[in-house]
Amino acid sequence: MKKVFALVLSLVMVLALAAPAFAADKTYKVAMICDSSISDGGWGAACYNAMIDAAAANGWETAYSDSIDQSAYYDTIVSYCDLGYDLIYAPGNQYTDAVLQAAEEYPEIAFALLNGGASTPEKAVNKNVTSLLPNATEIGWIAGALAGLMTETGTIAFIGGMELDTTKGKYAGYKEAAAYVGEKAGKTVKTLDIVYSNSFSASDKGIEFAKAMIDQGADVFFGDASAVDSGARQAIDAANQAVGAIKIYDIAQPADILGQNECIICSQVTDNSSLVGLSMQAVMNGTFGGEVIYGTLENGVLSAGKISDLVPAEIQEQYKAYLEEMIAGTFMQ
Repeated sequence: MKKVFALVLSLVMVLALAAPAFAADKTYKVAMICDSSISDGGWGAACYNAMIDAAAANGWETAYSDSIDQSAYYDTIVSYCDLGYDLIYAPGNQYTDAVLQAAEEYPEIAFALLNGGASTPEKAVNKNVTSLLPNATEIGWIAGALAGLMTETGTIAFIGGMELDTTKGKYAGYKEAAAYVGEKAGKTVKTLDIVYSNSFSASDKGIEFAKAMIDQGADVFFGDASAVDSGARQAIDAANQAVGAIKIYDIAQPADILGQNECIICSQVTDNSSLVGLSMQAVMNGTFGGEVIYGTLENGVLSAGKISDLVPAEIQEQYKAYLEEMIAGTFMQ
């Protein structure tokens, strides 16, 4: 919390000299709170970069507090509310209770909840909460189709951070897509039961989980656990190095990070910056709140990133064909 209080003190001095909130030349401000690190190479980094990109496109100022404990969600949000921030950006369904509480107490401030529940905006008494909701099932499909094509053992794995509805949706989509493309390729693909680290920062849990799942035969991984996923990739890389060949793979998300680890063969990409940008525009237009903004393959928010040369050319072609089916709405039809 030291960085939060230091930020509060410095911004109080700035705001003391600032123009009134509704001045014609107003500069809008957004603050992100996050329980993972913005330098985790995964979820935290991608969500932070989404805010930065959206702010640059719309001329907003930014601030953030990362690696905060669950017990500090509400207090951290309130510290930015008290400083007059126009938009609070919370990238995860786990912030819902804290966001709804603060939104009730600060009706003039907008709150954007990435991966928020579809019913969450209706629960905000002041209608100042919007859920930014990438389609969890489609996220799972993007990773699962490639996993199903690439697995040689017929066993794949998924690691979750917290037991959230969005994480469950990603796992379900991953599992069903992998089984479907596997069957089409004449093989049976089994997805191990999901495991939860109950943290987005415990990379050691990722190492532990990945080792155990590799022992169970898993040779393709996908996750929804930020730094925990980074730990899993460390274990996968170590396992590959031990045998002198890359035989166990990882599919990253939500940014394209091909090349960050040897085991990464592709990334599921979510353009969260477009969703955050739509929230900013709604704030400026006075139309924010009380809605769900969806992100899908069809509207371009979801996509697959670059594909590694470790994926044979014929599998790349099959995978791209499945992606086109997903966009067209004919996948698994």
